[in-house]
Amino acid sequence: MNFNWDDALDQIFGRRLVCPRCERDQEALVVGYATRPALAAYAPRHGDCARGAECDARKLITLCADCARLEHFRGATENAAQVLAIYMFDCRRELDEALGYLSEYWRDDPDLDDEDLDRRPEEVDPDGFAEESAFRRKLEEEYLRYHREFRERGDRIPEPGWRSEYVEEICNLGYETLLGD
Repeated sequence: MNFNWDDALDQIFGRRLVCPRCERDQEALVVGYATRPALAAYAPRHGDCARGAECDARKLITLCADCARLEHFRGATENAAQVLAIYMFDCRRELDEALGYLSEYWRDDPDLDDEDLDRRPEEVDPDGFAEESAFRRKLEEEYLRYHREFRERGDRIPEPGWRSEYVEEICNLGYETLLGD
């Protein structure tokens, strides 16, 4: 199965929930996190993962109640508005991870020389930095889609202060962001 994240977002924005396993419309989905590789096909952002069906990273999973039972997946049953907020929070979590990478995590590479630790990540590993930057940009675009959707619905943005904190931290590191300045 090839799960298309953009199609899933369009369905949610249209207030439709479709189970990625059985592909039927649902009133609610079971939402949670899992590390089992067998569930990777039902993870919204897993489509770009280089490890594919072997991936055992923690992933956000959405399934209908029947498919969740068949897959032995536990989570909370959520309606479309709740699923949208959960996706937004998961996107923020990944953006926070990207911020952590830029500020510190890149220094955890055991192959780095001592003099590399005082340089910027784009100087030490330009290709890795470019890949990380492209991923962060994609997440920022996704976040802006959620933000616009909440505004168009007339709904309050969940935890709106997160955005300004993220922007402040990215700018303090000397990087640009699509989320503001």
